[in-house]
Amino acid sequence: MRTTSSLSPAAAPDATRYYRFKPLNVGRIVIWSLFAIALIAAPRLFTSGLALTMLSQIGYATIICLSYNILLGQGGMLSFGHAVYTGLGSFITVHAINMAGAGQLPIPLWLMPLVGGLAGMFFAVLLGFVTTKKSGTTFAMITLGIGELVASMALMFPEFFGGEGGITTDRVYGQPFFGITFGPAIQVYYLIAAYCFVCTAAMYAFTGTPLGRILNAVRDNPERVEFIGYNTQRVRYFAFIIAGFFAGIGGALAAINFEIVTGADSVSVVRSGGYLLFTFLGGATFFFGPIIGAVLLVLASVLLSELSKAWLLYLGLVFLFMVMYAPGGIASLIMMNLRLARYGKLRGIVGAYLALGGTALVAVLGAAAMIEMTYHLQLNAALGPRLEFLGATLDARSVASWFGAGFVLATGLGLFELCRRQFLRQWGEIQEEIEHEIKRGEAA
Repeated sequence: MRTTSSLSPAAAPDATRYYRFKPLNVGRIVIWSLFAIALIAAPRLFTSGLALTMLSQIGYATIICLSYNILLGQGGMLSFGHAVYTGLGSFITVHAINMAGAGQLPIPLWLMPLVGGLAGMFFAVLLGFVTTKKSGTTFAMITLGIGELVASMALMFPEFFGGEGGITTDRVYGQPFFGITFGPAIQVYYLIAAYCFVCTAAMYAFTGTPLGRILNAVRDNPERVEFIGYNTQRVRYFAFIIAGFFAGIGGALAAINFEIVTGADSVSVVRSGGYLLFTFLGGATFFFGPIIGAVLLVLASVLLSELSKAWLLYLGLVFLFMVMYAPGGIASLIMMNLRLARYGKLRGIVGAYLALGGTALVAVLGAAAMIEMTYHLQLNAALGPRLEFLGATLDARSVASWFGAGFVLATGLGLFELCRRQFLRQWGEIQEEIEHEIKRGEAA
């Protein structure tokens, strides 16, 4: 067989075309395989009813947060109305299920999420053309207005939205699908997991398409994109439609899981704000960041809300500190530490991390004690001044309890500041060492 060196220069391009190949990305295959295994094995590891419910919620919340990140992370479009498309997808799906149960619509349940996706896409086509006419702050305000408009319509049209009680449905109808009735929660979970995997893969593939790439360019430098001949409004509009489609799928899966969709709450700005907050906390600049945000969303709404009535205050404080100290979200922190591990520097900073975490925990305990006593005096004063806090008894009307909590808070903050300064010095030295190693590698 002839090699490229034995061919004439004119034939070289043909040889390159025939002999060139692209090697498999083994790392990517491993990651996606582990993701699939995690989805399959999760209900076997966490067997309680609460865990199964939370896993199902994480599944469709992942789709919703990733669809929101198409707007925020990839397109730089800050939307306050994403719940419009998840909520309307949920309502259309519930009506479709009721019609299918009555024999009026020949669609099996496992295809109903696509009905929700098409509904979300339809409303994105309808509303997105006007919404994407502008960008930046104007875009955000338009989405906020549309969100409020749809939320108010939910109370004006009870025939469609069900009023304050919402609309219920029964997901068990028709003939079983290969013996699967979708009655048990485990069967619904695997339906959600299947759509979660497929939708996640599809949205990841979208990031590598020409539309996904030019969307990043529109986010970073819209003037230059217009200069080379692209219509930035059309790019944003197409991305908006795709985000609406996946948001509708997530909303449909939520409706199938709970068999009920409430009225204004499903399309409210508060719901949209939750998607924004947790997508940001997870890390909007990385593809896997919204997945982390979806996990945090479910943990906060299910577990944290049960632990404390002040959970929204804690959540707001976490968001505030993340904006101040880690604007890239949790995903950015993970990637920075993976960089340290790549150059063998992570072990040297573990002690500093432990010191920061320990002192921060002390400060958080002091602050939490004061917050819980304040909430107890405001909401549970009739139950007496005493309350249980992490195994200890606090007296909300006792000066000693307030002084103790304040002392713990002040001590934690003082020690944290000392550890933080030491950590910054150590972090700077490690970054300099990494830069020197990079330069030596480039020189070699």
